[in-house]
Amino acid sequence: MEHLLPDSYSSDEKAEILRRYEHLLDVWHTRKEPQDLATVEDAFYFAANAHHLQRRRSGEPYIYHPIAVATIAAEDIGLGRTSITCALLHDVVEDTEYTLDDIRQLFGDKVAVVIDGLTKLDKVENAESLQAENFKKIISTLSYDVRVVLVKLADRLHNMRTLSSMPPHKQLKIASETSYIYAPLAYRLGLHAIKNELEDLSLKYRDPVIYESINKQMNEVRAEKTKQLKQFLIPIEEAFKQRGVQVTAQIIERSTFSIWKRMQTKQLTFDDLYGNFNIRLITDCPRDMEKIECWKVYAIITDVYTPNASRLKDWISTPKINGYESIHAVFMGKDGNWVEVQIRTKRMNEIAEKGFTAYWLYRTENQSESGFDEWMKRIKELLNSESDSTLDFVDTFTNDLFSDEIKVFTPQGKAITLPKQSTVLDFAYTIHSEVGNHSIAAHVNNQLVQLDHKLKTGDQVEIITSEAQHPQEKWFEFLNTAFAKSKLKAGIKEYRRGFREKGEELFNGIMRRLGLEASKANRAKVMDDQHFSSAVDFYYYLAQGKITEQHISKVLKPQSTNSGSGFLRYLTFGLWGNDSKSREVTLDTSGEFDFNVASCCNPIPGDEVVAFNFPGEPLQIHRCDCPKAIGMMSRYGNNIVKAKWQPKSEIAFLAGVKFTAIDHVGLLNKITDLLSNEMRLNLHSLQMEAKQDLVEATISVYVHSTTELGTLIDKLNRIKEVRKVTRLI
Repeated sequence: MEHLLPDSYSSDEKAEILRRYEHLLDVWHTRKEPQDLATVEDAFYFAANAHHLQRRRSGEPYIYHPIAVATIAAEDIGLGRTSITCALLHDVVEDTEYTLDDIRQLFGDKVAVVIDGLTKLDKVENAESLQAENFKKIISTLSYDVRVVLVKLADRLHNMRTLSSMPPHKQLKIASETSYIYAPLAYRLGLHAIKNELEDLSLKYRDPVIYESINKQMNEVRAEKTKQLKQFLIPIEEAFKQRGVQVTAQIIERSTFSIWKRMQTKQLTFDDLYGNFNIRLITDCPRDMEKIECWKVYAIITDVYTPNASRLKDWISTPKINGYESIHAVFMGKDGNWVEVQIRTKRMNEIAEKGFTAYWLYRTENQSESGFDEWMKRIKELLNSESDSTLDFVDTFTNDLFSDEIKVFTPQGKAITLPKQSTVLDFAYTIHSEVGNHSIAAHVNNQLVQLDHKLKTGDQVEIITSEAQHPQEKWFEFLNTAFAKSKLKAGIKEYRRGFREKGEELFNGIMRRLGLEASKANRAKVMDDQHFSSAVDFYYYLAQGKITEQHISKVLKPQSTNSGSGFLRYLTFGLWGNDSKSREVTLDTSGEFDFNVASCCNPIPGDEVVAFNFPGEPLQIHRCDCPKAIGMMSRYGNNIVKAKWQPKSEIAFLAGVKFTAIDHVGLLNKITDLLSNEMRLNLHSLQMEAKQDLVEATISVYVHSTTELGTLIDKLNRIKEVRKVTRLI
């Protein structure tokens, strides 16, 4: 293979391409044989020639991107020859004239298999599910080669680092897809550093104001916090030295996204949070001494500082499902501030940084199955299970396989891992579909409980079944896992099939009495009116008497028709064109077009918002940080419209605030006076509850913009009894 760069690159570009390639080789620490270098060099020159006429949106040579992806794969993930080769070639089949057979002939079957997994589908029957179809294709490769996903994560990370050159609607789509799917995937594979950067970059493009605000506050306190932690370390480092314990200390920072998430969860301001800056202690010892050594480090610290026992987390005795091991402890410093300390070994730290790759490096032949192995089994089960649509698959994957987990036990002592908030019925369906379908109750820790009982780590569960029991629709209300819901759905369908014959007889009899043909077309009209998509359900409800002759007669023999005077007019925008066209709309209240403000996040003028355009429906308006909107953007990228408000002063929007205050006579009068007299706001609701000496209140008011809402929050904070005010989503 000729090792020359084509003349379509300028001399400066050739020099820069070679410099970046040399950097890739410098950070690639896993290579062992000259053949490894030779293969990667062949892939580099092949990719550079294949992409020589292509440019990125920034104007840079396209080859910069594959080199950057390969560098991430080598340096940040610790991958080897095959993965680096695939990273250099990952866009060749998709973007150039070369085929998968060309790749197979030049680089072998292993490389071709990974490249095939990374190559996007160019079309599916349902265009709306194209993103989901491509994601499912990548996930399916986990069952035979995890390198596809690891290279894809490297690819996604570099795309996020260079997202500024993309148009706004593309930024929202890619950022939301990243936070909804790829950041959790990186977390599950143990790639914490990549997960943090993906989340931070997603926040940067979804809500730049929050991102910049948190970064600014971190910059302002960094020097002082670092000084405090160095002072905290002095006495414990002396204690380690006296006891002959070798420990490396690091001062680490929480990611921007992590800080923002904690602020949202705990309803605290940046200044009220502790733990934005922490200490990590790393010791090195033989594998069989790791637990003893880590707890020895913890014990030495307790000789110097007082621990907070309620905040102790032991991820060494029970590692997370992604292989993460560490002790997290919180200690009271001499200055009266809590300090979080992470204690781990060198091996644990490498697994925490490089995840799956490091896990396999340290794995021994006799090692029992880990969380990684268990997670892979669950993925294979999901891939093998029936699903109505690819969108359902994505929801199941994100809901079941990305959530925090609990560990419960069967009566025989077998450990079962489930997503947090799982119920007894979730557990039953995890054991077997038939166990779930016939469940009536359970013994949890020898106590009789109902099927909707939520489980917690350490519970021992024995399911009680009955052959007389059958799967019921109401069970969906308290199932938490999408896996169990899919099993319940299949169970209900199978149970209802037994009523088909009776239902058909009833339908045929009704149609004879009405003098109509029992045709598929007539059945379809009734099913559409009653919102049934399945004939199985239709015949079941007929057999149960829930669809009557009156229902059918009303549909097939209507006495009158509506005039259609209630038809709602709306303006359809040209939003389905190519990316070069503008996909931004201005939302005003003049009535020129219809839009619905989402109740899940209650956006108001001034918020960063996104619109979704679905044919035949008004635009759906969400805040960019709305969890529901993030999920929708990750699945319906072609329907995204970047929107901005053009508020009209006479139109008000519902918004909510929550505050905590000292209980005091006259507090309610101050609040209502502020709302009604001072700010002249229209009050929707006011709920106040006294708890000992504190009052917690929620106010819903109509405001015209975020500026007006901000003024209200500021004025509430100025009331002397009020301690904390936050906006409700």
